[in-house]
Parts: sequence; C-alpha cells; structure tokens
Amino acid sequence: MNEMRVRPAGPGDVERVLAFWRLAAEGSSVSDDVAGVSGLVARDPEALLLAECEGELAGTVIAGFDGWRCHLYRLAVAPGWRRRGVATLLLDAAERRFLALGGRRADAMVLRRNALAHRAWSANGYGPQVDWERWVKPLSG
Repeated sequence: MNEMRVRPAGPGDVERVLAFWRLAAEGSSVSDDVAGVSGLVARDPEALLLAECEGELAGTVIAGFDGWRCHLYRLAVAPGWRRRGVATLLLDAAERRFLALGGRRADAMVLRRNALAHRAWSANGYGPQVDWERWVKPLSG
C-alpha cells in the first residue's frame, strides 16, 4: 500500500463520500445526506478522513473531537480493499489527530450485528465497553 494516502475530505468530496458509504458502510445514519456531511466538513474540516490510492476512495473514518472526548464514526472500507490495512491506516491517522488535539481516549460507534467490523476494531486495539449503553433521542427542528 505504498501509494495509499490519507487526507481530510473537502466540500467537493461530499457526494463521493455519500455514494461510497452506500457501497461500503454498514447501515445508514440520519446524517447521511448532503447537509449532514457538508455540515461536518464545514464545522471541522479535519474530521472526515479519506484513504485513497491513485484517486480511488478506499476507506473513510470520522474522527470527531469535542474538546473532551474522541469519537470515531463511519469507519468504512471498500469491499475490494478490505483486509489490506486500510482500516489500520485510517485509525492510525485518527489517533494521531486526537493526540495532537489533546485527546486521551477514543470511542467508536460499532453496530452490534457487524461482525466484520468487530474484527477490524479488535485488531486495532478497540473493544466493547460493557458497562455503558448508548442512549439516543432523534432531534426535530
């Protein structure tokens, strides 16, 4: 993977990322639309990381930092690039970002049913935190 590089997404990548997630990501989010991804890129231009090889989008991860906690979302790798180190490359870049921002611990949103993702996260040193649950409330404006 000598030619693989990781870079932050820009406004011109939004449609491409959304199409990629439809192909490579498990499940969908209420924020998986132009407004959601554009808002992320505008608010924190370094958060959405893309792994590319010769112009081909191989993977993504969102590395969000709120000033207190480091959050990882949307780790997705294209089917043809899986098991080739793309997830590790993305997570390494995310963790470097977090450390540079003063982060101390990263957490990841991982679907329970996504066994393939569990293997990728475990291989990179992450594990479930069994004493916490995620509570959510959809917001409407």
